Amino acid sequence: MGINPAAWVGKKIVGWLITEQQPVGPPLCDFERVRYEVRPCDVILVEGRSRVSEIIRTVTQSPWSHAALYIGRIHDLDDGELREKIRSFYDGDPHEQLIIEAWLGQGTVVNPLSKYRGDSLRICRAGGLSRQDAQRVLKFALQHLGFEYDLRQLLDLARFLFPYSVIPRRWRSSLFEHNAGSPTRSVCSSMIAAAFAAVRFPVLPVLEQCEDGTLRMVPRNSRLFTPRDFDYSPYFDIIKCPHLEFSKNASYRNIPWDSDGRICNRHGDCFVPDAAGGAEALVPADDYTLRTNADGGAAVQPIIDPKGR
Repeated sequence: MGINPAAWVGKKIVGWLITEQQPVGPPLCDFERVRYEVRPCDVILVEGRSRVSEIIRTVTQSPWSHAALYIGRIHDLDDGELREKIRSFYDGDPHEQLIIEAWLGQGTVVNPLSKYRGDSLRICRAGGLSRQDAQRVLKFALQHLGFEYDLRQLLDLARFLFPYSVIPRRWRSSLFEHNAGSPTRSVCSSMIAAAFAAVRFPVLPVLEQCEDGTLRMVPRNSRLFTPRDFDYSPYFDIIKCPHLEFSKNASYRNIPWDSDGRICNRHGDCFVPDAAGGAEALVPADDYTLRTNADGGAAVQPIIDPKGR
């Protein structure tokens, strides 16, 4: 059987798009805290490092380029059939924390949460979602295991969101067709949004005001969702897991700021402001150090000069 040139070229392009770059610095979140805080049915936003992630960030004007749905451990699922379904797609440690995600070049798959240990993450939690409905959301998502990634929908979404377009955004777009796309294809955010819509939980619904002044919610087209929508939604609580946690006694004053007076545009691009330019010092003069507690937590304490200065 001969090689399909179009398929070969497409595979090469996908491989180029999903190749991840090396991280330029440590992630903004504490992964161990993420592992501790996350609960089944939480949406996990990822600041990806691939070329397609960069495209998504540019088009959506958001740092979040990918969304995954947290499953938990296999035994966290109430439905035995779903547990068996996961085992047919994942043969790793049954005690591993798992996520379901739609990924370019792989389709809808189950992966360990530890896959994103080196990335900046954010947890979005559906406020007030019952355990029963959380299990139904997971069931809806898990029914998409094995589906291919809908590349056409991703391209149509990019065209729809991009501020300038020569071609009308709705022309031949799969986003606005009533029966658009193959029923065996999905995109990460759209699949998760549709899962929550299945239990009538709002993400970013369209609000309409009735004649009597009351508001009515209309479900939004799930094909139009991007990762940033879960962060923006008023119906999702945002759980951040920074490396340092501030208490109510202004402990931010004890942050181990750099004492050289540097300012950074990004990681590796730092400079000391010219004093003649009138730039004010943005960091405290005192030196601080970061120590690790016996329990693995971080704490900040000033460096003590032995001469008492």
